[in-house]
Amino acid sequence: MPEPTKKEETEVLAPAPAPPREEPNKEKQAGTSPAKDEEEASPPGALPPGSGSRALERKDSEWSVGESPSGEDQDKQTANNQLSTLFVEKPQGGTVKVGGNITFIAKVKAEDLLRKPTIKWFKGKWMDLASKAGKHLQLKETFERHSRVYTFEMQIIQAKENYAGNYRCEVTYKDKFDSCSFDLEVHESTGTTPNIDIRSAFKRSGEGQEDAGELDFSGLLKRREVKQQEEEPEIDVWELLKNAKPSEYEKIAFQYGITDLRGMLKRLKRMRRVEKKSAAFAKILDPAYQVDKGGRVRFAVELADPKLEVKWYKNGQEIRPSTKYIFEHKGCERIMFINNCVLTDDSEYYVTAGDEKCSTELFVREPPVIVTKQLEDTKAYCGDRVELECEVSEDDAHVKWFKNGEEIIPSPRSRHYIKVEGKKHILVIEEATKADTAEYSVMTTGGQSSAKLTIDLKPLKILTPLTDQTVNLGKEICLKCEISENLSGKWTKNGLPIQETDRLKIVHRGRIHKVVIANALVEDEGDYVFAPDAYSVTLPAKVHVIDPPKIILDGLDADNTVTVIAGNKLRLEIPISGEPPPKAIWSRADKAIMEGGSRIRTENYPDSTTLVIDVAEKDDSGVYHINLKNEAGEAHAAITIKVVDVPDPPVAPNVTHVGDEWCIMNWDPPLYDGGSPILGYFIERKKKQSSRWMRLNFDLCKETTFEPKNMIEGVAYEVRIFAVNAIGLSKPSMPSKPFVPLAIISSSSVSFISEAVTTDTTVTMKWRPPDQIGAAGLDGYVLEYCFEGTDNWIVANTELIEKTKFTITGLPTDARIFVRVKAVNAAGASEPKYYSQPILVKEIVEAPKIRIPRHLKQTYIRRVGEAINLVIPFQGKPRPEVTWKKDGAPIDKNQINIRNSETDTIIFIRKAERSHSGKYDLQVKVEKYMETASIDIQVVDRPGPPQVVKIDDVWGENVALSWTPPKDDGNTAITGYTIQKADKKSMEWFTVIEHYHRTSATITELVVGNEYYFRVFAENMCGLSEDATMTKESAVIAKDGKIYKNPVYEDFNFTEAPMFTQPLVNTYAIAGYNATLNCSVRGNPKPKITWMKNKVVIVDDPRYRMFSNQGVCTLEIRKPSPYDGGTYSCKAVNDLGAMEIECKLEVKVVAQ
Repeated sequence: MPEPTKKEETEVLAPAPAPPREEPNKEKQAGTSPAKDEEEASPPGALPPGSGSRALERKDSEWSVGESPSGEDQDKQTANNQLSTLFVEKPQGGTVKVGGNITFIAKVKAEDLLRKPTIKWFKGKWMDLASKAGKHLQLKETFERHSRVYTFEMQIIQAKENYAGNYRCEVTYKDKFDSCSFDLEVHESTGTTPNIDIRSAFKRSGEGQEDAGELDFSGLLKRREVKQQEEEPEIDVWELLKNAKPSEYEKIAFQYGITDLRGMLKRLKRMRRVEKKSAAFAKILDPAYQVDKGGRVRFAVELADPKLEVKWYKNGQEIRPSTKYIFEHKGCERIMFINNCVLTDDSEYYVTAGDEKCSTELFVREPPVIVTKQLEDTKAYCGDRVELECEVSEDDAHVKWFKNGEEIIPSPRSRHYIKVEGKKHILVIEEATKADTAEYSVMTTGGQSSAKLTIDLKPLKILTPLTDQTVNLGKEICLKCEISENLSGKWTKNGLPIQETDRLKIVHRGRIHKVVIANALVEDEGDYVFAPDAYSVTLPAKVHVIDPPKIILDGLDADNTVTVIAGNKLRLEIPISGEPPPKAIWSRADKAIMEGGSRIRTENYPDSTTLVIDVAEKDDSGVYHINLKNEAGEAHAAITIKVVDVPDPPVAPNVTHVGDEWCIMNWDPPLYDGGSPILGYFIERKKKQSSRWMRLNFDLCKETTFEPKNMIEGVAYEVRIFAVNAIGLSKPSMPSKPFVPLAIISSSSVSFISEAVTTDTTVTMKWRPPDQIGAAGLDGYVLEYCFEGTDNWIVANTELIEKTKFTITGLPTDARIFVRVKAVNAAGASEPKYYSQPILVKEIVEAPKIRIPRHLKQTYIRRVGEAINLVIPFQGKPRPEVTWKKDGAPIDKNQINIRNSETDTIIFIRKAERSHSGKYDLQVKVEKYMETASIDIQVVDRPGPPQVVKIDDVWGENVALSWTPPKDDGNTAITGYTIQKADKKSMEWFTVIEHYHRTSATITELVVGNEYYFRVFAENMCGLSEDATMTKESAVIAKDGKIYKNPVYEDFNFTEAPMFTQPLVNTYAIAGYNATLNCSVRGNPKPKITWMKNKVVIVDDPRYRMFSNQGVCTLEIRKPSPYDGGTYSCKAVNDLGAMEIECKLEVKVVAQ
């Protein structure tokens, strides 16, 4: 049989009980709960194919083996998986080693959801893990705005073997529901102890508790060597109990190592029930089985009908076939073997066939505990600490101690207690006495040992003897001696025992013995003797009492201080005693005070002496001495006379710190407190321009610091102080210097806005200015850094900087630094705002990337003479090498200026010429990486005039003209022509047709009888040509008898209700970059355009700009933030109707 090993208690994942399950047999006792077998495995059919996990249930704070889902539950689960409506990614089963971590992920698509769905994680069927998050379980959820997917994570930390099992994830949203199940397998780590987990002790919880009768597996065994012992005949303890008297149960249980006697008696009671004859079983199980730990047991029943289905149960839970549980069928006989029995297998078992069942009890017996190291005889002295030690064969074994045959039962106040250290068992006796001399023995289930303990007296030594004393009358008499042992003794006076009274106390503390007599009297004189018990030693001493002079100061304070208010009369009478009456002399500062003086004098009487001060003054304060003298001795006393007054005013207070509505002020106590302690202070404040003082505290301020509040930021204030003592209130202090409450800028409003830009020696940081700046304004910023691994912060800028960008220079390459920034104003510096991570000082090679602006992705057109200034940003590290070419040839830098920086390149032409038109190629190169881009620039000018204009025909009032396009089109397309006419008589030119696109036209409505010349201007995007081409001949409009009548046309109705020809589309924008929403509308009369966000009209908001050009409506949102996301709508209204369209805008924040 393999040896048992010690193993720590299993730590549960979530201490919450699972809902109770219905037991097949209602006769099951409520006091027992199933223990989980460490090696038990579920059958293959209990879980999906390929899964070796076990379904776990929570019961009595342990993960125990639970039943697999029923077939109906599995069908529902399969249906849910097929009809998945919410999950886009389901958690998958996994395997983890003991002590490892594992994470399960579920994802839910949120496109059609208006709010976050509800998710729950379960273990088994019922256990909700939401409230069990802690050391071993963490739940997390995130939302990705770009993909609109919710991600839910469940992480198991430091997995245990009992975490294995079936888990379930459920998600709900309104009437939608989705769920899925997954399994977790936990395997032993490599290199751990063999998979033999035998519990060390079969013990039960105490009676009267909620878990009475439940198995307790806290005691575990270590691996030990088993010595071959002679085989003894096997004793059936079960039979012994059945045949024994109830009074012998406890003796048998201790002798054979049974620690759960209560549980065995319950089973014995059930066994004695009369079993009814069964129709399903031809042969039932025996009432009980017994097996040694590590052995094998066989359960067998015989069925009346071999077709009946048989199921085996342990404590109400069905047993599945495994390497531990083996089932056999032999005809009508059904057999179950349990291999490698451990203490957890000690339980109730039953088998069901049809509607009937039969049950039995299995008892697992432990090997006897023997004594491996015997007790030894011990000698000690009284008062010593004695330890009797033995060793047994098992850790934490049950051992009993006896003294002279009687069992020792330690109690909280007893000097005896038992200490267990693994296999060692130690009986400790504190402060041993002679009564502890006895024979001590120890008894186990497999042996016993005994030894004698002898306690003797130690030799007595006198460490401090009694001494003769001469004591004044009324003083304390203290007779003290010290011996080497802690022993009691007896005191005598003049040969008679001393009895304690209210005045006389006998004290014994350890080795010290004292007699204390308060207020010594003459009758206390005599010979005193102390005799220790058990020793023939005496310690004598003589006491002599005398009566010297005495000054009685009982009517004064503890420190003999007399207080008088300045200006009052003091008459201080002090009682005195002594025989003969002593002579009293008063003095102050070594100068005697005479009787019959003027203002300060003394008066002496036999039983008293009096000091008289008329009209007390401040200088009268001081120490006054009384000296008494007679034949028996002298007496001296000092009396302090304190002349008190109101305190001096304090010094003007000092304001050390200010905030937005508060300040902190402190002050020094007044130089003179008036002779009485300062009780506190009153504080007043006023506005600088006001004369009205306002008290700030109605309860005295005990400290010399105060914090006024509720002030107005930006307004100047002054404060002053009053000191208060027991006499009264001082005059006010001088006002403080004027101060203005100002708020320190909050560090939460300052934030870094982009990643740090690094080179081999520099780091460039950018940050946002504070959102709110108080009345103190903003003076600038301080940027600090420190190297990783140190706390030494270095100021990067020696002076305050106003810009929100700064470059830290002179840094060593490959160093890591932390960076923080502070906002500073007149109130001081804010709390630092830290950059989120350490920054590596190193130039990072970044492949170049050219960011062509949108307006340069098509042909860039400029007129002759205009300036061309194009900025093309790019990326790349280290600083890229930039090359420009025009039409494949290098650029002439005399005509075109090129300026390059680290982040962009600029092409600049002061006055554009048509020769500057062409294709410009840009090449950005960083080491082996290269990026190219092209820009088409077209410089245009006004066109030349048409080449030839001629008159093709003249009829009636009409002239037909034609012309040829100009040779020079100004480097751009001809957009039209302008035709003018002039009467030959006046030669004043009038425009007939503008923006005409053809090269022939008919001029009508000419005056009959006039002669006309015509000229034509060419037009492009730059305007009309400077010159026009005129006809060489003139056209004469001859008179004709025929009158041409113009036809009459009805006016066409162009009115139309608003209609959007191009709708708004849903848009994604990046936070910090401008976004535009575009649509087109037509209508006559011209409709009025209104923009709205979330159905609220946008009016006079500087964050929005609205444009409308030829029916194209544009809304520009400047540097949007996630707050600007929402539903935007555009509404067009005219007299004929209204129309509205809308779209959704989502603003994404790019991770820094």
